[in-house]
Amino acid sequence: MSHQLDRALAEPTGAVSRVWVLWLALISIGVWSGFFGPIQVLLAQQAEAIDPAHKETSLALVLFGGALVSTVLNPVWGAFSDRTVLRIGRRLPWVLGGLAGGVVAMLVLSQAQSILVMALGWALAQGALNAMLAAITATVPDQVPSRQRGAVGGWLAIAQTVGVVAGSGIADATGSIAAGYLATAAVLVVLSLPYCFDSRDIPLSPEDREPFDLGRFVRSFWVSPRQHPDFAWAWITRFLMNLGNALVILYLLYYLQERIDLTDDEAEHGVLLLTAAYGLCTVLTAVVGGIWSDRLGRRKVFVIASGLVAAAALLLLAFVTTWVGAFAGAVVLGIGFGIYTAVDFAMITQVLPSAGDRAKDLGVINIANALPQVLAPGIAAIVLGIGFGYSTLYVLAAGVSVLGSVLVVNIKSLA
Repeated sequence: MSHQLDRALAEPTGAVSRVWVLWLALISIGVWSGFFGPIQVLLAQQAEAIDPAHKETSLALVLFGGALVSTVLNPVWGAFSDRTVLRIGRRLPWVLGGLAGGVVAMLVLSQAQSILVMALGWALAQGALNAMLAAITATVPDQVPSRQRGAVGGWLAIAQTVGVVAGSGIADATGSIAAGYLATAAVLVVLSLPYCFDSRDIPLSPEDREPFDLGRFVRSFWVSPRQHPDFAWAWITRFLMNLGNALVILYLLYYLQERIDLTDDEAEHGVLLLTAAYGLCTVLTAVVGGIWSDRLGRRKVFVIASGLVAAAALLLLAFVTTWVGAFAGAVVLGIGFGIYTAVDFAMITQVLPSAGDRAKDLGVINIANALPQVLAPGIAAIVLGIGFGYSTLYVLAAGVSVLGSVLVVNIKSLA
């Protein structure tokens, strides 16, 4: 094994600098803005403008296609980045390629006049942004020692939240669907540049890369639960927690219109306000929770507590169908999800099966983020379509969140 390979695959020990964490947080804000500006506002507005009579179904189809692309491509991009041997590093080329693709996708979406073009544009956006996400996620176990991962996970949780809020804010402030997509592309570029110029990526030497074998490559995406049970339980926990969250977020605009009886304009502003309240509470709890978890050396108790808090928030949304209830639910959900996001990320990086497949394995974990976006629209459409309503949908989401958090006790290698 060469010295370069040893550096690329070794467990990091040296603390990362605050400046590097800042660059990582900024690019994360850009990526999450690219995801959630469209998801929370722009795609819903566009579906309503193009096909008002079937807006829910049209939106579900667009989101389903994009989430399916995300589910497949995130681990694939990660696996290819694990094998990348360019001099600038393993991860940075995928950041740059994803950035270019993301800008093109936003341009396509800004001009979309049909549901088909919307679906194609959003699929391209998901593919490109997931290349970036796979790369920047893998750089944490590449470069951050385990004793810092709770804190770094907290900053990334804040970045994700700021990105969600910024995405909604961009959509609300720009005044038109096309301008919203163009502004999202500009934010993505500006916030990505510092990391691109100072990624500190560690390259892999060509002679140290294993020969490519298609069969082995395909088989590598199956991580055996029998051989790696902690990884499997971490995947299940993240899947269930994100499913509960997705059942709320994907139809938030319509929830405010139909259950809180807000006008279209009021509902659009309401999404921004609720997202901002959620985001502020996430920011206040994420880093604190991550640092606290690092100092105690414990992860599972924080995940369990956060799931119970999130479930309480979902029950508020289910039964207190007023603007005050919705706002209180957003606050409580932000508290729970802030702690969860920081600690869960640190936990997952500590149960990865192989140093040589970090990005691929994190991509498999990220399926647990994307797959709920595939399933949630269908589940929501069934629940709402047969007349059970939003209260039943949010009670279901609460139950899923509790189950996901409690199952973390099955992870045996961590406290």
